[in-house]
Amino acid sequence: QVVLQESGPGLVKPSQTLFLTCTVSGVSITTTHYDWAWIRQPPGKGLEWLGIIGYSGNTDYNPSLKSRTSISWDTSKNQFSLQLSSVTPEDTAVYYCAATADYSDLLRTYKYWGQGTQVTVSS
Repeated sequence: QVVLQESGPGLVKPSQTLFLTCTVSGVSITTTHYDWAWIRQPPGKGLEWLGIIGYSGNTDYNPSLKSRTSISWDTSKNQFSLQLSSVTPEDTAVYYCAATADYSDLLRTYKYWGQGTQVTVSS
């Protein structure tokens, strides 16, 4: 069973960089079976795919956020991380990490999800 757990600060000041980590258990993040992504849901809005890191370490990002987003991993800790720079209150959301077998931005392909972590951007 694949289990994902997000961690990171719940409050970030405007213009700072948001940093979240997803700890994966039940499978190695270098497995060829899954790719790993970050997804968020702002209050009152739908889910938004942020980006993905594949089993070989390749990455792709949502074009609307690409200039501010970076996804990386630490294979020794079986974790992958999200950095979102220059945050504004519009980046306030519940952030999820998730796993897909399809290296896709289609949310219906995501089989495993973390429980989500609330991040609020406020001074």
